[in-house]
Amino acid sequence: MEDGRLLQWDVFRSLLAILQWWGFNVTVIIINKWIFQKLDFKFPLSVSCVHFICSSIGAYLVIKVLKLKPLIVVDPEDRWKRIFPMSFVFCINIVLGNVSLRYIPVSFMQTIKSFTPATTVVLQWLVWRKYFDWRIWVSLVPIVGGILLTSITELSFNMLGFCAALFGCLATSTKTILAESLLHGYKFDSINTVYYMAPFATMILGVPALLLEGNGVMNWFHTHPSPWAALIIIFSSGVLAFCLNFSIFYVIHSTTAVTFNVAGNLKVAVAVLISWLIFQNPISGLNAVGCGITLVGCTFYGYVRHMLSQQPPGTPRTPRTPRNRMELLPLVNNDKFDDKV
Repeated sequence: MEDGRLLQWDVFRSLLAILQWWGFNVTVIIINKWIFQKLDFKFPLSVSCVHFICSSIGAYLVIKVLKLKPLIVVDPEDRWKRIFPMSFVFCINIVLGNVSLRYIPVSFMQTIKSFTPATTVVLQWLVWRKYFDWRIWVSLVPIVGGILLTSITELSFNMLGFCAALFGCLATSTKTILAESLLHGYKFDSINTVYYMAPFATMILGVPALLLEGNGVMNWFHTHPSPWAALIIIFSSGVLAFCLNFSIFYVIHSTTAVTFNVAGNLKVAVAVLISWLIFQNPISGLNAVGCGITLVGCTFYGYVRHMLSQQPPGTPRTPRTPRNRMELLPLVNNDKFDDKV
């Protein structure tokens, strides 16, 4: 009887974690799109900067004031050698996501973001000559095919938004790979990650946002019919962006890897549906089919990765990510940290 209750509680907790993660994720995406489209606040650098500021404050409150999470102590030297490069990529990743949201519909952007597993595999294969099981490559076929079909049939196609979303996938993959290498030895959770990276990201983005968008923001403020109400919405999106990081920590610790993968792909479908209901962007039948194929491919990819990770010791697997600086050097040069999310 007691085991049954524990099982029911675990299922309920997992379901609750997934729903709150979906809620924060979809809400942040919809609000950001609303800011660019409905509020006519067409300044993605400034929106990203607001997100980083809110995340910095939120992480400080959670760790230092409320003490809901213990602080992971990082050596001061490692903050610049390890955390700063990660923060740079993290910063570009967020900026490119907001740029893509300004120019293309949420449905198209979310579908392209599903291309991330393919960019991760190809990047590791090209740069570090990693071995991947043939089933991994097969699982990428529907992802790539679905993206191509969606892009060709997208009725609201915009080249700048498409490129921003595509390079955002590359940035996300780079961030994932670098995290494994640069943060080796530190067991970071999502809150500590934000605690260390968000202030760096704010510092990196603050000056470009001020120089490139400062005048435009001031003109918008003086010409918008209700600027203060709009600013409340903009800063609310920053607060929700931090809450999203907290929800990711909760859902990872409450579900299995397979459940997390499936829930992530279903979350994309929910975001696409809700954004279509709100913004009414035109979607063709083939476009919807392409999106569906991509999501199925992502689910299959996650399943294959999980199955390969469960293989007994001695079975050939994907090699580890290089740890030392000489192994990492090709990726740093190849991705040009000086000019690239």
